[in-house]
Amino acid sequence: MFEADEAAVPGELLDMAFDPAVLEVGEELSYLRDGYSPKLLRQLKRGQFSVQDDIDLHQMNAAAAQSTIVMFLAEAKQNGLRCVRIVHGKGLRSRAAGPVLKGLTDRMLRRRDDVIAFASARPAQGGTGAVVVLLKG
Repeated sequence: MFEADEAAVPGELLDMAFDPAVLEVGEELSYLRDGYSPKLLRQLKRGQFSVQDDIDLHQMNAAAAQSTIVMFLAEAKQNGLRCVRIVHGKGLRSRAAGPVLKGLTDRMLRRRDDVIAFASARPAQGGTGAVVVLLKG
């Protein structure tokens, strides 16, 4: 089955209605709220904070992902968690609009007052398919 899937990839790429190069799937996300030290963001990018909980948004539509993120962060705050990971995926199956859940996660986190910083995860933690989020204590 794996070999059949791998063999189908080149043909599927030719049939796609968008240019995969435009997607910038590997684009790293990062954000630091004004008033905080850039050192925090560097530490986050280097994996110097322990991830205390995580959530995986794969297979969710945008509405489900949005409510899941809101509930997940509320629960993290309630439990006093400082660092969490959100796996949004790389958007490899997204159409011309690009990686839907990745963009949604980026926009939502930037608007939240309880988010100090976030950055794409280290490769072993999901790379550009996940973000590690530093929350206010």
